[in-house]
Amino acid sequence: MIGAHLVADGIGRFAHRYDDDLIVDLIAQAASRALLQEIATWPKPGLVSDVDNGSHRDMDASMLRASVHTLQPYFAELAQAGRAQAGMTSLRSIGVRAEVAMLAATGGVNTHRGAIFGLGLLCAAAGATARLAAGGRLVTPPRLGRIVAQRWGHAIQRGPIPLHSHGAAALRRHGAGGARAEAISGFRSIYEIGLPALRQGRVVVQNNATAASVQACFALIAAVEDTNLLHRGGCEGARYAAAAAAAFIAQGGLGAPDWRARAAAVHAGFVDRNLSPGGCADLLAMTLFVDALEAT
Repeated sequence: MIGAHLVADGIGRFAHRYDDDLIVDLIAQAASRALLQEIATWPKPGLVSDVDNGSHRDMDASMLRASVHTLQPYFAELAQAGRAQAGMTSLRSIGVRAEVAMLAATGGVNTHRGAIFGLGLLCAAAGATARLAAGGRLVTPPRLGRIVAQRWGHAIQRGPIPLHSHGAAALRRHGAGGARAEAISGFRSIYEIGLPALRQGRVVVQNNATAASVQACFALIAAVEDTNLLHRGGCEGARYAAAAAAAFIAQGGLGAPDWRARAAAVHAGFVDRNLSPGGCADLLAMTLFVDALEAT
């Protein structure tokens, strides 16, 4: 009888470890898939896609994909760390290693630093709370961003600010909060701007996922203070970008019959001015990640 209990307990522990490993892998796959969906989105003002390189001379879609492939194991590590109830110091250490691997894979080009931070935190939050439903479907509670704020927000607020990042420069020059402020707020821009626009766009275009991402991207650019835009274009460039994106939305967004041509024209305007809303690209990927995991 005692032996039977020991065997049963051993099987239970094995099954639990198997479930944990599967959950972590599914979270990392979802993070990579969201980044790949962001790359596939077009027209996307000033940003790299399969169609063109936007305002970037130092990167293209193939480089971005190589970066995503490199980062997937680190997203798994972050999810596992969240599952182990790790603190911000441990998450930050994984993030630093992920950034080193990214730069090695891209020849020193910063393709996904913001995504390592923001999407990585969401992976950790998903790891801390996800479970497997019937059929092996991954289920997370709503508002993963709130979990980030509750568990790690204070440590993020007190943590070091990178001296040479675009976000840090924008904070010093313009007072913009950037990625750290987003995380501390529980990624309010995802839940109040990105997700509603994505889901509205999906209805308008009858579940065309790539087109719906365009709507979310424009909505984010119209409303978010993007430190990459401030770095490239200053306050004037950021105002131009927000106004152009807001006009696209106000004129019907995806509901307008010529939406693709109008979106492409906005994209061309950004390229002419060397503007790239990289922060909004990261938020778009995070929106797609959250939408996939928190879908009811």
